[in-house]
Amino acid sequence: MAYEAVRVKTPLILKILPVASILLFFGAWEFTVDTGIVPSTMLAAPSSVLKLFIAKLTQPNPDGAVLSTHAWTSIKEAGIGYLLSLLIGLPLGLLMGWFTTIRGLFRPIFEMIRPIPPVAWIPLCIFWFGIGLWGKVFIIWIGAIVPCVINAWVGVSMTNPTLIQMARTYGATDRQIFTKLCIPSALPMVFGALQIALAYAWTNLVAAELLAADSGLGFLITMGRRLGLPEMVVLGMVTVGFIGAVIGVVIDVVEKRLLAGIRR
Repeated sequence: MAYEAVRVKTPLILKILPVASILLFFGAWEFTVDTGIVPSTMLAAPSSVLKLFIAKLTQPNPDGAVLSTHAWTSIKEAGIGYLLSLLIGLPLGLLMGWFTTIRGLFRPIFEMIRPIPPVAWIPLCIFWFGIGLWGKVFIIWIGAIVPCVINAWVGVSMTNPTLIQMARTYGATDRQIFTKLCIPSALPMVFGALQIALAYAWTNLVAAELLAADSGLGFLITMGRRLGLPEMVVLGMVTVGFIGAVIGVVIDVVEKRLLAGIRR
């Protein structure tokens, strides 16, 4: 007898609560600034941020670029650094998790570099690359590669030893076990690394742009501080958060579809 999955309807209250909480948050924020509880020189009201957002869509002043230019600069820098961290960090972590020779060769170097905060590399990056694209790409890469290596490494090491022993019993080689068993087993941890590395990428990007940049969302935040415009600071922060959330949702959708396809 076939059983069909029963869809449980979400109660109406659970649909209303998130919207209500957001409206309440922004309403309290607007009220706090408008009534002077918090001075507008210290925190911009949501209405002021919205006005600046509309203006920055077409006006480059006072920071020298429209919002889309800043956003594209940050997306380009974060995207290149993020992809490089995936292309290098994930294969390295997978190999370190299974092959003792690779682990013995790269682990000491990785353990020395891992505790160093990415922002500590900024002065050297300015010497090496200036304040252009590749300096910030390096900062993003050096920060985002850490969770990629660790998650892939742990994912391989968590492979069921019973399955490994069974594969050996049937004559599978180490390379076959690694490609056919360990890598599929590590995929949930690998996709977890995508989300963590994304957060690291955005955090380090803003830090790099705050210290050395001539465009980008971090630069927008810095200019807001220099010009005494808290609404510009908040606009940069909100834009960073929004773009990061959108990319995170895309990664989550891709993860669910790929893992569902593998389990079939």
